[in-house]
Amino acid sequence: MTPDLRLDEWLARAAAALDLDAPSAEDTRAVLDVVREVAHGVHRPAAPLAAYLIGVAVGRGADPTAARGAVAALVPRDAPAGEAP
Repeated sequence: MTPDLRLDEWLARAAAALDLDAPSAEDTRAVLDVVREVAHGVHRPAAPLAAYLIGVAVGRGADPTAARGAVAALVPRDAPAGEAP
């Protein structure tokens, strides 16, 4: 079993446990991209918190692309990894 297949299966199970539809591969990739930017440009522990905040915003009606973009825009582009602005 490949890591991607395991991830997809786990996400489907987690979504079902929360009575949600499983995220598409495209949505999963987009969130992981933002989380990676946050982890490397802000601080590693900020990454899951950023994903949480994006999810809360989307759950409250925000556009997913706009929510991801708003968080990604806060990542400093010139700070050393691990240093907050």
